[in-house]
Amino acid sequence: MAAQNAAVDSTADSVRDREIAVEQTHLDQVYRRLEEKIHEAEFLMNDAAQRGQVGTPGALAERDAQVFRAGIHLNRLNNEFEDFLFGRIDLVLGKDGERGPDGAYTSVEPADDAIRGDLTADVAETLHIGRIGVLDSDYSPLVIDWRAPAAAPFYRSTPKDPGRVVRRRVIRSKGRKVLGVEDDLMRPEVTAFLDGRELPAIGDGALMAALGRARTHSMRDIVSSIQAEQDLVIRAPAASVAEVAGGPGTGKTAVALHRAAYLLYQDRRRYSGGILIVSPTPLLVAYTEGVLPSLGEEGQVAIRALGSLVDGAEATTYDSPAVARIKGSSRMLKVLRKAVRGALELGGAPDRLRVVAFGRRQELEADELNRIRQNVLSGTAPVNLLRPRARKLLLDALYAKSGGAGRHSDPELAAELRSAFDEDISTEDAFIGFLNAWWPELTPRAVLAALADERHLGRWSRRDLNPRETRQLARSLRRVGPDGKGPLSVHDVALLDELQQLLGAPARPKRRREMDPLDQLSGLEELMPVREETQWERAERLAAERTEYAHVIVDEAQDLTPMQWRMVGRRGRMGTWTVVGDPAQSSWTDPEEAAAARDEALGSRPRRRFTLTVNYRNPAEVAEVASRVLRLAMPGMEPPSAVRSTGLQPRFTAAQGDLGAAVREETRRLLEQVDGTVGVVVAMDRRAEAAGWLADLGARAVALGSLEAKGLEYDATVVVSPAEIADESPAGLRVLYVALTRATQQLTVVSADRDKPDADGVPELLLP
Repeated sequence: MAAQNAAVDSTADSVRDREIAVEQTHLDQVYRRLEEKIHEAEFLMNDAAQRGQVGTPGALAERDAQVFRAGIHLNRLNNEFEDFLFGRIDLVLGKDGERGPDGAYTSVEPADDAIRGDLTADVAETLHIGRIGVLDSDYSPLVIDWRAPAAAPFYRSTPKDPGRVVRRRVIRSKGRKVLGVEDDLMRPEVTAFLDGRELPAIGDGALMAALGRARTHSMRDIVSSIQAEQDLVIRAPAASVAEVAGGPGTGKTAVALHRAAYLLYQDRRRYSGGILIVSPTPLLVAYTEGVLPSLGEEGQVAIRALGSLVDGAEATTYDSPAVARIKGSSRMLKVLRKAVRGALELGGAPDRLRVVAFGRRQELEADELNRIRQNVLSGTAPVNLLRPRARKLLLDALYAKSGGAGRHSDPELAAELRSAFDEDISTEDAFIGFLNAWWPELTPRAVLAALADERHLGRWSRRDLNPRETRQLARSLRRVGPDGKGPLSVHDVALLDELQQLLGAPARPKRRREMDPLDQLSGLEELMPVREETQWERAERLAAERTEYAHVIVDEAQDLTPMQWRMVGRRGRMGTWTVVGDPAQSSWTDPEEAAAARDEALGSRPRRRFTLTVNYRNPAEVAEVASRVLRLAMPGMEPPSAVRSTGLQPRFTAAQGDLGAAVREETRRLLEQVDGTVGVVVAMDRRAEAAGWLADLGARAVALGSLEAKGLEYDATVVVSPAEIADESPAGLRVLYVALTRATQQLTVVSADRDKPDADGVPELLLP
């Protein structure tokens, strides 16, 4: 059986390599044509410069206009030259033979005889989709502009409503090199032929093809179920919240991303406000970018990890489960509100204000200053934005003490006197220095750093955290350092975002864009504006300026803490939402608290709920073992149905003495049996140790902590000490369920002493 599976894997790899080579050949042809077009544009530029030697006004005007057109064309070609080809669709014959201006056939529906009675068909047209359109020398399309009508099926086609499309392919490339391809079959029951050869399918498309062509009706029913339930999500009305639930391997992420593409194409103007895709980890961000790279067009889609949502912050470390529970809890909101006010008094705030007014010294003592501070803080505005109010109340108090209010009975003279008083006092060095020290402009990082002082934190958290929690929180934040520039966890980033809201921030100055040398040519300053931004520059600028989005997609939503829901909720206050997750995979310990925060973030928008029920990642043998943990973690919850079987039962083994040696041996064995990657999942505090176990086994062996495994998949998985993972936190059983559902082919479980394995090596938690 192992040899047979190895042969199947080898065949699949050879097909994948062949298809990558096919796309590489096409990409090479596209680049050659692009180079020709660039040379043509450069020739036009040179020709226009020579025309400028003729001194007539008409020649100069013609020269300027030609340089303008050629410059725009050359600039666009150079801007779009890298990484612009991302998709392909293979289509059957259409109802008519009319072609559009881009060279593609315009027919949307297939011809009546396009699919023969034996469910075979010929591919009549193949279109590659990219960021700009490219025609060959005979004006046939090499690349279709993604905005063109001919590209619409790439976004709109679904298995339920495929139109002419039999296969949709996502192409991943870097520069001039094709890295990989991933196929979706729109008609998996049809055997399509291209140039006399059967059209291959790579990735999940291959699985759908196998299921769709299975001989039994039950398999066909499963395929139909997958198509129908996924299509419902993709096409759900946008003016609401689409909540998508589904167990491991049901394709929640891919379905949500296809929904984003569908919405963006259906109503691009409405979603010009941007689409935000939030993933729990940077690893899932990399996967997301590979699924639909076309979504990154012109800055309209931002793909962010939770730890990267705050500008200038990046999560690079992890909190212990106990500390994560504290930082993620909604109780932290009360602590932070007290902290931003308390932080104003840190660093030796002055307790006396002295200035000279009307020739006399005026003073405000500590009790007067304290009353003014409390008066200012009685408002709800962010603390930094209250500084002007604090300045005004200080001046009011000083003016009252000076007796200036009674000097003139005439209102106009009194107003002039007060204005002169404010101007004189507010420009004094003594007053400016006092205000800067008494009401400093606080930064989120500075307040976060202040929380590391257990004495200060104790005053601010007295009613919300117990002494042990206060001590744990303060110690965890010491790594941030007094300047606030130390490493952050994903939970720290959510605290920073909350602090930003509580503090307020001054407006950032706009960046000036550089002038293109082309714009400096004589006579062009008035013809041409500042040079056109590249799509990457525009994306960067929009991402930096945008704080809210028209649509928000939250992946693995079950893991968001209440504080993280507040952070994400701010990005979609005026938008629509797609929320995907699985309660059985939640690593957060208080689902009810998180649900309340989610409801607050989503507001009163109508909701449509969908459930994906088919697991096409895990073999049935692996899914059965994982279901044993699901019964313990979430009694009564049904797992998704696994649709395939490999005949390979999961392997159980108990480490005898040296756990690392046992894991290393099992990993080496799996590397010999599968051609892809082997993921070794351990408890979070064993990550560094596990990396050492695998140090010289090559890049195909990957060590990762239990919380890092979310959303990922490997050909084979080694789960190390299930009891250690389950005991990490109150949500440990759900985290273990995630770890056991990462394998697409084989699963090995290595037990340690804590697991209490039976004679066959099966740990107590996984006994049938």
